[in-house]
Amino acid sequence: MNNSRDVLTPEALYMLKTVGELGSFASAARELGLVPSALTYRVRQIEEALDVLLFDRNSRQAQLTGAGTELLKEGARILDDIDAVANRVKRIATGWESEFTIAVDSIIDRLTILELCEEFLSHSPPTKLKLKEETLNGTLEALTKGRADLALGVIGYKGVDTHIQTLPLGQVDFVFAVAPHHPLACMTGVLSDDLIKKHRAVAIADTAQSAPAQSFNLLSGQDVFTVPSLQTKIEVQIRGFGAGFLPEPVVRPYLETGRLVACKVERHLQPAQFNYAWRVQSSPSKVRKQPLGKAMQWWLDQLNNELTRKSLLCHPLRKHIKGVN
Repeated sequence: MNNSRDVLTPEALYMLKTVGELGSFASAARELGLVPSALTYRVRQIEEALDVLLFDRNSRQAQLTGAGTELLKEGARILDDIDAVANRVKRIATGWESEFTIAVDSIIDRLTILELCEEFLSHSPPTKLKLKEETLNGTLEALTKGRADLALGVIGYKGVDTHIQTLPLGQVDFVFAVAPHHPLACMTGVLSDDLIKKHRAVAIADTAQSAPAQSFNLLSGQDVFTVPSLQTKIEVQIRGFGAGFLPEPVVRPYLETGRLVACKVERHLQPAQFNYAWRVQSSPSKVRKQPLGKAMQWWLDQLNNELTRKSLLCHPLRKHIKGVN
């Protein structure tokens, strides 16, 4: 009889992950290029070796049991570790990472980051480049959990992890903005918190999967409409069925054209500090740090330029990005 080491191969973990994500043996079989009976047989082999049920067959879909959920959670970590080992080996051999993933917070200017990506790829490096859209704690979590190599737009990081290094990206002012036809737009004087909380707030969902979700400038007892992105938040506030604080550089064009109106508020807000962060790899002896890969070094070189950092935070001096026309 097979034991757990015989059946819990990377291929098997990926197979189980596919079934769990698609929620169907038939769909997973098509994705994996297998006939459904072969896939079902392999899953049963794993279940027999572990002496547990991973999927509930009584459901119309391939519903994970508690044991199956735990296995996929640990399996994802194992697959990430295998990928990390492969990346380190590739980097040692060539100096270039085989894959480089950047977690990009919603505050980051998309056109600027795409121009930087275009410049990076124009050098034809042997590195697959990936961008991950994240928000609030999700931006840092993508880095700490190994899902990203570099994080842009980290906010509120206390610097407690010695394997994470951060540098300032810049500060951003926030303004309280509403549509011209919103009830608060007609109010004169300074808006108090008591007045603001009588109206619906619009908040962006934190993309963190395990870390506590972060929220800013929401008032206790206030009705909150949660949306998936900064752009959606802006659109909701333009439509007038929500209000809230928005990064001034991002909404400046909407304020200038009158689609949004900035209101004075009683609460004093300090500019928000955003950072960029990356993981520092240690050697097996943990005595010295491993040298940076060439992809990481390229991105850190770009971020060392002040105008690039300002441009990433929607500063109007975008045309001065280092290395970008």
